[in-house]
Amino acid sequence: MKEFFKYLINGIFKENPVLVLMIGLCSVLAVSTTVENAIGMGLAFSFVMIFSNLFVSSLRPIIPNNIRIPIFIVVIATFTTIVDLIISAYFPELYKALGIFIPLIVVNCIIIGRAEGFAYKHNVVESLADGVGISIGYIWAIVALGLIREFLGSGTVLDKVIIQSFNPAKVFSMPPGAFWGIALLMGILKWVQQKISRR
Repeated sequence: MKEFFKYLINGIFKENPVLVLMIGLCSVLAVSTTVENAIGMGLAFSFVMIFSNLFVSSLRPIIPNNIRIPIFIVVIATFTTIVDLIISAYFPELYKALGIFIPLIVVNCIIIGRAEGFAYKHNVVESLADGVGISIGYIWAIVALGLIREFLGSGTVLDKVIIQSFNPAKVFSMPPGAFWGIALLMGILKWVQQKISRR
């Protein structure tokens, strides 16, 4: 149980895929213009991440080493297709907003990297902990970025006006705003980690 929580916390803070490892940033920067888009992408990513980790870890005794990467991609593609079809059927507006970035989960280097670097080397319980931890880390990073960008870029949160007289800076709805927002979040996380390590 101690190992489970260690791997879980690791993915949220110490090895946060977005703010620490800085991998898989393409979708994070592109779809985080609103909180709604960020939540949708975070949940889609999490579904694929957790189930891919579980399946790779479960199948590792029978996966031939020399063809493991193509097998990982088939597993990831299967869960990406499932989430793609669910979102297109039940959330058409979100599907339209996220566009190509849902099918591109197949080649997201976070998921492929965790399959290769973790799930293929650890048991199912540890892989579940890693998948959940990485997913939570991804979700809080992309939602926080979406919150910053939506509020500063349009003065709303989840399409609701927060401050009536607020004059939004449209640049936060554009690509430069994504980079400024992620830099701010990285700085905050680093500052918190330093505060904790000094105690």
